[in-house]
Amino acid sequence: MTMPQESVEQVLSVRGMDCASCVAHVEKAVRKLPGVDHVAVNLALGRAQVRFNPNAVDADRIALAVTDAGYPASVQSAESNQADNDAQDAHTRTWLMRGVIAGVLWLPVELLHWLTVAFGYHGHGVTWIVILSLVTSTLAITFVGYGFYVSAFKAAMRGTSNMDTLISMGATVAYGYSLVALLGYIGGYWSVLPHLYFTEGTALLALISIGHWLEARARSHAGSAIRDLMHLTPSTAIRIKQPVKSAPNRLNILQSTDEDTSSDQEEVAISQIEVGDHVLIRPGDRVPIDAVVVSGRSSVDESMLTGESIPVTRQTGDPIIGGTVNQDGALTARVTRIGSETALAQIVKLVETAQNSKPAVQKLADRIAAVFVPVVLGIALVTGIGWYIHGQMSDLSAGETWSNIARAVCSVLIIACPCALGLAVPAALMVGTGRGAQLGILYRDINALQNAEWINTIVFDKTGTLTLGRPVLRKIVATGGLDETQLLQHAANAEQFSNHPLAKAIVAASRERKLNLSEPSEFINEPGLGVRAKVAGQELLVGSEAYLQQSGIQTGTSKSIADASTVHIAQGRDYLGYIELIDELKPDSAEVIEMLHGMGLTTVLLTGDNENAARRVAQLVGIEDVRSNIPPAGKAEAIRFLQSPSGKLQDGQKGVIAMVGDGINDAPALAQADLGIAIGSGSDIAKETGGIVLVSGSLHGVPTAIKLSRATMRTIRQNLFFAFFYNIIAIPIAAFGLLSPIICALAMALSDVTVIGNALRLKRTRL
Repeated sequence: MTMPQESVEQVLSVRGMDCASCVAHVEKAVRKLPGVDHVAVNLALGRAQVRFNPNAVDADRIALAVTDAGYPASVQSAESNQADNDAQDAHTRTWLMRGVIAGVLWLPVELLHWLTVAFGYHGHGVTWIVILSLVTSTLAITFVGYGFYVSAFKAAMRGTSNMDTLISMGATVAYGYSLVALLGYIGGYWSVLPHLYFTEGTALLALISIGHWLEARARSHAGSAIRDLMHLTPSTAIRIKQPVKSAPNRLNILQSTDEDTSSDQEEVAISQIEVGDHVLIRPGDRVPIDAVVVSGRSSVDESMLTGESIPVTRQTGDPIIGGTVNQDGALTARVTRIGSETALAQIVKLVETAQNSKPAVQKLADRIAAVFVPVVLGIALVTGIGWYIHGQMSDLSAGETWSNIARAVCSVLIIACPCALGLAVPAALMVGTGRGAQLGILYRDINALQNAEWINTIVFDKTGTLTLGRPVLRKIVATGGLDETQLLQHAANAEQFSNHPLAKAIVAASRERKLNLSEPSEFINEPGLGVRAKVAGQELLVGSEAYLQQSGIQTGTSKSIADASTVHIAQGRDYLGYIELIDELKPDSAEVIEMLHGMGLTTVLLTGDNENAARRVAQLVGIEDVRSNIPPAGKAEAIRFLQSPSGKLQDGQKGVIAMVGDGINDAPALAQADLGIAIGSGSDIAKETGGIVLVSGSLHGVPTAIKLSRATMRTIRQNLFFAFFYNIIAIPIAAFGLLSPIICALAMALSDVTVIGNALRLKRTRL
């Protein structure tokens, strides 16, 4: 019996997509396959993200189906990424070449025409300007229009249509009508030579080609952030054959000779590095891969990943991230992650996932785009019929009537632009999420981006979020006949296996005093309360005052101190005393809270610590609403209450909640909140559970993330409004003959460039 297998996700590289209609065709081809749960195609990136059941279909078959639909596709990999970049560069050069050729064939003829008019020469009949226009237009249709015709023909063979269908038909109408009219005049069918559109046909090919070139360049700029991230890591690393046991001296390494180093160092490709290998990172080198320092000390610039400009000190035991820059000391490090498990790969994956997601309004745009080209063809047909009827009712000559028909139909076909519909959302998402990645802000999907815009309340965890999360021992009070050293030793014995910051502080203090610790034979952790352990046959309880009281142990008068966290210790039924620990604020906590208040946001402190310690932190940072003594399991319920009508805030509004926490103990609260913001680090991004991950761990990322979300969503709405408004207004104007084909070609060429250009403004938005 075959066990059911969970769905997997795979990203495909897709080439040849030019408009939103292409997106619809690719998605339709993928959805036809068995086992496909979801597909989202990103026109701006040339990517398709597919979720499917591997028992029913595999990634190669999906790629083949997309290729058979007319869009060459491959499973995304490092090689395909490079191939995509090369193809994109070649695509950009091709459009430039086409634009230059068509421009050379159009502009001199256009200039000569206006010069002859300016100097009073008005030839009649088949003049040399007409012959020159015919020749240059024929060359343009042949050498520049070829690409449009091939694309349109392939689409027609598949029973579909795309933007090239409109362009090729528009060029054909302009050129075909002009050729027929010229031959009709020469054959005596027309008594007067009608207006010819040879130069207009050449012009539209030139302008549209230049427009596509500008669009390709703009797309490249829009996606530069993610490409810059992908190129951060070097292609080689210096692997140490025999790891050194002592810290290398920077001066010795820099001055060592080839004879000294050739025997124990080798430069190898990153693909040959394995987990556990030791690598040497020299001053000025980029860190080649995720690792932990085993010897040496240096400053490391992590700004390209975290957005923090100040270098951080890394020494023995500290993690270092691939792609960061080692500044002033040599480091020897042991590789901890390779390939797709590295922090940089996780960042790129998160950004790409966010860029591939679609809001509901984009799905509406895609449905419209799927029928856009056939609708425009229908409008063009109706336009032609309308102008023919107008000619008959107005007693126009046959030449004038067909000239009007050709002008209007060509204009309708050329001015319609499905590209703008397809690029409106992905272009803004690509720039917004890319800039976020550069600032150390990672959005997991479009929901996180959308929800951040409407947040009115920010709920903060205390330990590790507003504070440094590294409490230090301040005072030991022994009340059960033990001295301070013995009480600390008992507490440390019990806390050895706990990951709570207070437990780690107690264990660290015992080691600083060089106390010998005994390993507990039994250990039970009660999240948010404390631990129960058996050491040398004696049961120890270490935790909050409430935890001990629940176990029937009387602690006497409350030992909660106004500016400290208190850990109580009991042995069996006997109360032994308590330890005071203090956690320092992060330097930017108060400033960030002030910034959030300036943005009109309400702040709440939610912590499992005692009320006095919580209020002390809240007072220092400027938070008025404090909710203390709440265990991790109760934080989600507290968030749920704030979201409910009964949990209205001080100003009476219903809470739209963002929870800011460390992503581990606060995972239920992060999931319950409308938006979870996880304070992460570059080394544990994959562990985070929030909709937004702040890689640097700096709280400044909270207001920045909200501002960037607001700016990105505002840009998306602007782009969609422009895309819909442009087509709704431009097509009727063209149908009524109020725009020449040249103006229509220019408008269409600039429409998608305008959408991407508006998205690029996000790079300069002040945050």
